[in-house]
Amino acid sequence: MIHFLYLITFALIVSAVFGALHVGSARDRFLYAGKTFLQFVGISLLIAWILYFIP
Repeated sequence: MIHFLYLITFALIVSAVFGALHVGSARDRFLYAGKTFLQFVGISLLIAWILYFIP
């Protein structure tokens, strides 16, 4: 469970930085940060699920 919290924390921090560096309006930055956060978490969970079945 602690690994998942580390993943969420890392994704949140990196997404916030990416959103702050993104060029555009405040709304565009917020949407970009949210999109990158969901991509970090989603892809990580997908990879973990795939690797679970590989011995």
